[in-house]
Amino acid sequence: MSPLSILRRHRVAALLGAALIISPVVVSSAESNAGLSTVAATTQTPVAGITAPNGSFAPVIAVTKPAVVTITSIMKTQPQAGDDGSPLGGNVPFDQFFQQFFGDQGMPMPRTPPQQQGPRAEALGSGFIVGADGTIVTNNHVIDGARSIKVTLDDGTELPAKLVGHDAKNDLAVLKIKADKPLPTVKWGDSSKLMTGDQVLAIGNPFGIGTTVTAGIVSARGRDLHSGPFDDFIQIDAPINHGNSGGPLVDVNGNVIGINTAIYSPNGGSVGVGFAIPSDQAQKVIAKLMKGGDIEYGYLGVQIQPVTPDVAGAIGLDHLAGALVSSVTPGSPAAKAGIEVGDVITGFGGKEIKDTKDLSRAVADVPPGSKETVDVWRKGKAVQVSADVGRNTDDVKTASNGEGGKPSAGQGVPSLGLGLTDITPDIRQELNLADNQHGAVIERVNPDKAASAAGLQPGDVIVGVDQTPVKNARQANQAIAEAAKSGKKSVLLLVDRGDQQIFVAVPFAAG
Repeated sequence: MSPLSILRRHRVAALLGAALIISPVVVSSAESNAGLSTVAATTQTPVAGITAPNGSFAPVIAVTKPAVVTITSIMKTQPQAGDDGSPLGGNVPFDQFFQQFFGDQGMPMPRTPPQQQGPRAEALGSGFIVGADGTIVTNNHVIDGARSIKVTLDDGTELPAKLVGHDAKNDLAVLKIKADKPLPTVKWGDSSKLMTGDQVLAIGNPFGIGTTVTAGIVSARGRDLHSGPFDDFIQIDAPINHGNSGGPLVDVNGNVIGINTAIYSPNGGSVGVGFAIPSDQAQKVIAKLMKGGDIEYGYLGVQIQPVTPDVAGAIGLDHLAGALVSSVTPGSPAAKAGIEVGDVITGFGGKEIKDTKDLSRAVADVPPGSKETVDVWRKGKAVQVSADVGRNTDDVKTASNGEGGKPSAGQGVPSLGLGLTDITPDIRQELNLADNQHGAVIERVNPDKAASAAGLQPGDVIVGVDQTPVKNARQANQAIAEAAKSGKKSVLLLVDRGDQQIFVAVPFAAG
């Protein structure tokens, strides 16, 4: 199994790290600090790089540790653990988050119980000072729903904090404290220059025992935990645990190149698989959050999937790039712009789109109301359309990744390993298909043939072959045969599966 497959299989546990690192809290309101307009430049001088074990990280820690803080989120106590059968009790945001995205799959979510004092509870996380005026960066989930927030400086000073701005999609937040003197700061680094194997240090307050430093290396770049449209995590093996969330990941020069956010853990503790938000991504968001409030994201209204070698071969693309549109939301900006199912979006707003993540980020970064050009590959030709970008809300997706007559005698497609049949009244009722649904129903799949390897299943409804609609099994069979005769290496099938519509490219050679 590939590393990506493992991450997908255990994505609950991977994201669980965000809760293991910081106890879930409940947030009431976000206070804005209108007086914050600029952030003072750091007064620290980067330390010359030192490579352990031949040297020591002590000079790096000396200039970074004073800028790392502990964040205490105060919340009203919720029903006790187990009241509703869940490990955290009812009405807990993280419990709702995991139910929304992952259902009941995965393991229970262990936790370190928050300190309870009468009708309130406290949860701990970490953060770091980026402005001598008291501007602090942390994870959104550290302060999400907090009734009040307290910051403890490295010297033990405790100060109340105000929430300047926060963004759940990027899991970032900005706080502000008032001190009677300029505060020590850390400097942002360039995460784009990180390479697998580079040494890194994670700083935070694990388990509330006090500021702690751990060392490790960059294990991988560009990890997608399927937690949001902006997943591009740095994977590290420096131990991070409960309480480290929101703390800085620094390089050997003492520059912040990431924000420690999540862990993969089958047992609740560090197993050497941690994840940090890259500094290059975080800086852009933080700059917006410093202005106060939330961030508005653009919305296009398409469901997309990757362009695989088989897909590219089926539609005549000579390179693997772009995002394949498998569904267009009626009435959305994409629908109004004339974007069609089967289009491959190769450019957006003048930027090249290499994959689905590129498109999600490009659309999200555009202010709602903007008019942007969209470059598409449609039936062998390059086409450009103009789209009025809409406003993304919690109930719509920027550009969602899919992961997703008389009955005829079963029409066979031996080269692919499919058995097809028409939609009968009984089949329509059994599969809960709409009255106007047309297509060819897959009633059997040969496990040794290409269709099975491509993921096709009995009950799937083929509604299009090579971007041409089909109404029944005969038309589907003929269209597939014509694709084979044309010399194509694969055929592109548009499939309805439940409430999702996806493209599946099936190679002829494997048939």
